[in-house]
Amino acid sequence: MAALLALPLLSGCLARAAVDVVTFPVRAAGEVVDVATTSQSERDEKRGRELRKREERLGKLERDYDDEIADCEKGDERACEKARQTWAEMEEIRASLPAPPPDGD
Repeated sequence: MAALLALPLLSGCLARAAVDVVTFPVRAAGEVVDVATTSQSERDEKRGRELRKREERLGKLERDYDDEIADCEKGDERACEKARQTWAEMEEIRASLPAPPPDGD
């Protein structure tokens, strides 16, 4: 008797399992596409993070450069060489940053 009562439940489970097996490749492919593609907003966020990172590095280099120039002016030849290297790195970073917006004069 219990087997007869469970029969409709089992057939529903089997039907659901069959649907899951049939639709699995489509769902899996959709997930792969989602993982493989990057939305425009995700690219914008990544670019923004990269720009902020370069700007932070430039700020640190500018502070270091100021200290090195001060030491160079006091006659520290190693500080002068370090200042030249720091300036070169600052120029590389500046070249990779977008132009600042024009002033609203």
